[in-house]
Amino acid sequence: MNKSYFLSCVLLLGGLVTGCALRQSAQTNRNQILASTVNPFIGTGGHGHTYPGAVMPFGMVQLSPDNGTQGWDWCSGYHYSDSLIAGFSHTHLSGTGIGDLCDISVMPYYVGTVEKKERQRFSHQQETATPGLYIVTLENNIKVALTTTERVGFHQYTFPKDSVKAISLDLGFAINWDKPTETQIMLVNDTLVTGYRKSKGWADQQWVYFAAVFSQPVQKQVLKRNGQRVAGKEVTGEKALAAFYFPQGEKPLLLKVSISSASIDGALQNLQTEIPGWDFNQVAAEGKMKWQRELQKIQASFLHPARDTVFYSALYHSFVAPSLFSDVKGQYKGNADSVRTVGYNRYTVFSLWDTFRAAHPLYTITQPNRMPDFLNSLLSSYKELGLLPVWELSGNETNTMTGYHAVPVLADALLKGYLPEKSEEMYQAMVASASQNIRGTDLYRTYGYIPADKDGWSVTKTLEYAFDDWCIAQVAKKLGKEADYQKFSKRAASYQPLFDARTLFMRGKNADGNWKAPFDPFHSEHGEKGTYIEGTAWQHSWFVPHDVQGLINLFGSEKLFVQHLDSTFNVTSQMTGENVSPDISGLIGQYAHGNEPSHHIAYLYNYAGQPWKTQEKVRQIMDQMYRNHPDGLSGNEDCGQMSAWYVFSALGFYPVNPSDGNYVLGSPLVKKATIQVGEKKTFKVTAENNSYQNIYVQQVFLNGKPLARTYITHAELMQGGDLRFMMGPQPNKAWGAAPEAYPPSMSAQK
Repeated sequence: MNKSYFLSCVLLLGGLVTGCALRQSAQTNRNQILASTVNPFIGTGGHGHTYPGAVMPFGMVQLSPDNGTQGWDWCSGYHYSDSLIAGFSHTHLSGTGIGDLCDISVMPYYVGTVEKKERQRFSHQQETATPGLYIVTLENNIKVALTTTERVGFHQYTFPKDSVKAISLDLGFAINWDKPTETQIMLVNDTLVTGYRKSKGWADQQWVYFAAVFSQPVQKQVLKRNGQRVAGKEVTGEKALAAFYFPQGEKPLLLKVSISSASIDGALQNLQTEIPGWDFNQVAAEGKMKWQRELQKIQASFLHPARDTVFYSALYHSFVAPSLFSDVKGQYKGNADSVRTVGYNRYTVFSLWDTFRAAHPLYTITQPNRMPDFLNSLLSSYKELGLLPVWELSGNETNTMTGYHAVPVLADALLKGYLPEKSEEMYQAMVASASQNIRGTDLYRTYGYIPADKDGWSVTKTLEYAFDDWCIAQVAKKLGKEADYQKFSKRAASYQPLFDARTLFMRGKNADGNWKAPFDPFHSEHGEKGTYIEGTAWQHSWFVPHDVQGLINLFGSEKLFVQHLDSTFNVTSQMTGENVSPDISGLIGQYAHGNEPSHHIAYLYNYAGQPWKTQEKVRQIMDQMYRNHPDGLSGNEDCGQMSAWYVFSALGFYPVNPSDGNYVLGSPLVKKATIQVGEKKTFKVTAENNSYQNIYVQQVFLNGKPLARTYITHAELMQGGDLRFMMGPQPNKAWGAAPEAYPPSMSAQK
């Protein structure tokens, strides 16, 4: 071979390798930046109800500290105001308003203190959390590090030199509504412990089987049943407790704990499949990479680094639930005492009253591979219980909150092209929910609304059922079921009888057609005796996302509609009543961002020709209600919904109607963002001249062409392209002011 040619090839190859390495290094660094920007402590203070521990995207195990304190702000087991840790358990809820789970609690101790089972002090200065890794050094100098795979929790306990180690395994530990009913601990050999915890709480019947393996042999065990010592290597009872003693030595004590809702064998197979070795750092690194792959689905830059943290922490919290429920054998606990086997990943924790609004629409963009499993999980509840779930937890129907909001989740997915082969099954499941005779639905069908003197939360239920029925109508239309389309379209107008043209609010109406009196739009009643769930008339009267134009028609004019919308943000935040709901938080006037019924309200100006007011309000909400701080959320995180609102809004658009395939434009907080929408396909968002002062949209371009309308479609987003906002300090009141620019509604303009 010619030497000069050979040298040229070597140099060329070297340049290509170097170039690839530099690009790969830059991409890796960017990934690491995305992971490092996440702050899992956001929402652990205030009323956010999040937890800081280790979890994989949508993982089964959430390995996190528990303070052992009872109360509403400890629904996740942990609150940033606390200074004690009772243990590290393997299941947690992210941002819910009811406490449950916190199963299989483990705690390291010294030999002399393990049986006292005292909570241990810690300082936040000795505590860190990143995606997939939680570390804390307790005040007693025991260092704790926790990581996970999808189904296995991995503990690393580093004790001071020459100390004698002990571990407590407490199956009686419980928070809030939860109560153990039967538990078992069995020392199978000197490193393997198995057992189960069955409990009753928010989830009426919960099973958690576990398999735990220590890296060092157990030298001694002390077993207790309901506080009394039991001889041998096995204990079964309502509250089983074990203390395990280990040899002295400098090596950290490692512990792997796998769980399954179906069987001990399932837990063992999870463990053997997901963490066969003992390299803690490798498992933590692999977990970080899993989070990097999720976070880089949206690569965004902001005006200030603190906003990077808020955004990527929101994306992180959006990807925590639903939680994986089936083990590696494909098994999970089904209805009653049954164990089911399926050929897909079954998920649980469907907080549908919250997540149908923005979290599930976000998944249709960012989770195309998981979406079929999410949908099949909802359908599995229908097959087992005869109805789609309302609020599904650990294979149980909790029937928490209002509506039948699995319907918009299924409808949105089906209309976007997911699971076409199951369209008929999905439709029949939706119709079953709309045909049930519980939760006021029989009254709804009989009267055309739910009478306030016959059922609680009557206005909320009526409005939400009307929207859900609109969703069914759209699926019926797609499937060519014209009669059903007409039937459910008529039911979708059921919000209209509750509108009071005199007060301009949706009001409770009795069975005789008279208004429920007295009426106070500032009144809140937290219990089911109330007319509006967790809210007031100010917040709930705007829930007609499928027919905003129809609502405007009831007002009589766009001017009156906008004036009332303005008043929602400008009136006093004071409420009346002896039992005001604590969920009404994050107030701007009577707009309550801390709870989901308000989440679409700021975007309604787009439907009345004044999108500049949407831009103004959305920026205000993002600036005031989301911070890089433990108390950085204005209300419950609610399994990703609070964060999904921010993810969408920061990108510059939001699904006001979460099932019509449209995204209403707001005011982007990003400078630039790239959304992965398919194999080698991206949708880019650019906000030129964006700043904290330049909050108003001057002009919008979609794929280089001026966009006059104030929304984009899901199809436009998913085919890839470019959305460019031109921003300025003053509103452009002409852009989006024409009726043809308005987002679609069920009704025509009058």
